Amino acid sequence: MPDMEVELLAAALRQDSADLNLYAEVLSANLVDSLPPGAVRIKRRRSVTDRLAGREGSVAELDVTLGEQRLSLRMEGGRVAGEICHEVRGIVLSRRRADLGEWIEALARSLAEAAATNARAREAVRRFLA
Repeated sequence: MPDMEVELLAAALRQDSADLNLYAEVLSANLVDSLPPGAVRIKRRRSVTDRLAGREGSVAELDVTLGEQRLSLRMEGGRVAGEICHEVRGIVLSRRRADLGEWIEALARSLAEAAATNARAREAVRRFLA
């Protein structure tokens, strides 16, 4: 995928990132719907109010695995911590922290690479660009 399309994808992924909780909810829902089963794992934090109201709770962690890259995003008290890992057969070979902007760029690149060979990933890219 040309760099210009990756930049457009990153811009689309960056939309609405000002409200981190809303961003995490929308992004996780779109990724789960668009990527192959097992590529996205979501951990939620449920308050007592969420439990009583039957709500799922807010996204606490989002892990996206595409090829040999695992991208983790953790939400903690209105702050976000990103991590980019190179992982082969479940073994983490490298790990580095990333701010939200860098994490989004890495996700855009991983989605673009996966779109070259996977129909569901291509559909995910189309959804984010639409």
